[in-house]
Amino acid sequence: MSASETKACAGRLLVTGFDGVELATRTRGALERGERAGAIVFKRNLPDRATTVALTKEIRKAAGPRTPLIAIDEEGGRVSRMPPGEPRLPPMRRLGALNDAALTRRAGVALGRHLLELGFNLDFAPILDVDSNPLNPVIGDRAFSPDPDAVAAQAIAFAAGLADGGVLACGKHFPGHGDTDKDSHFDLPVIPHDRARLEANELVPFRKAAEAGMDSFMSAHIVVEALARGTVATFSHAVMTTLLRDELRFRGALFSDDLEMKAVAADHGVEESAVLAIAAGCDILLVCKEEELAERAFEALVREIEKSAAFRERAREAAGRSETLASAARARAESAGSAPATPLADVGAEITRRAESA
Repeated sequence: MSASETKACAGRLLVTGFDGVELATRTRGALERGERAGAIVFKRNLPDRATTVALTKEIRKAAGPRTPLIAIDEEGGRVSRMPPGEPRLPPMRRLGALNDAALTRRAGVALGRHLLELGFNLDFAPILDVDSNPLNPVIGDRAFSPDPDAVAAQAIAFAAGLADGGVLACGKHFPGHGDTDKDSHFDLPVIPHDRARLEANELVPFRKAAEAGMDSFMSAHIVVEALARGTVATFSHAVMTTLLRDELRFRGALFSDDLEMKAVAADHGVEESAVLAIAAGCDILLVCKEEELAERAFEALVREIEKSAAFRERAREAAGRSETLASAARARAESAGSAPATPLADVGAEITRRAESA
């Protein structure tokens, strides 16, 4: 690879965040140079609807002829990043309890269309985790159900709805964050279950979502002892490649969870994390807030691509999946058309009404 090709390849492996309500200078420059696959935004970036629409336009403009991934975590319930005043869906547990795949798909369509109007093309939803531990501090009512088959059915319907609405879906958190008692934002959870239990529970939704062709998955910063003893799943080739690609036959793009989270950042600098995650099988890395950390991750990827032929090939494969996902984002948005969809507020109200009367 030439120097410019190396930087372009490394850039396709990163979606990053920033502070402020306007596109930050360093992130803008990286997008203009083709050194980012896109951007992720949070509540801190979105004080109101007008600012949100202006910001997503800025991101698209900075990326020039390329289609940037413009991502948001919008699950419904307590995980909502949209600006104040925008309608939101209830928690997915409420949808799951109704067990109505058609309603769940309509909810996905309504959310997808709403996000598309705001300028987003990627939603880090739905949750594929199984709600199997009442002491879990981070998943809980974000999950559809304690039944893995129900989780799969509801999540696949929701993802299909997002696609109909013009937005990419991302199933998370592989290989399953539902039965942990720690929050990986702050600590490293460990799942001690044997492989038989994982096959019967945690892996069921991911296997079925892979079969259904879900656009993308996100890794979990957890240790699953039966799969990779002592190794964070995001950094495990056995989990991210052998299990996910070879056994579950997943063909979409694989995001890492945020490399700034304490579960990995406590023991690994972002440079090491970036290289480990790509080597393990992740395709696109999230660095969600600090622009300096994002730049350090980028530079580490460039160095490793230049140094290692094996890593160079892995990075090329990952960049190819990133490009394919961007093409899918463009196609989703174009195919959504202008046909009316049920307003998001109306679908949310219907879910609440039916849940209360059930």
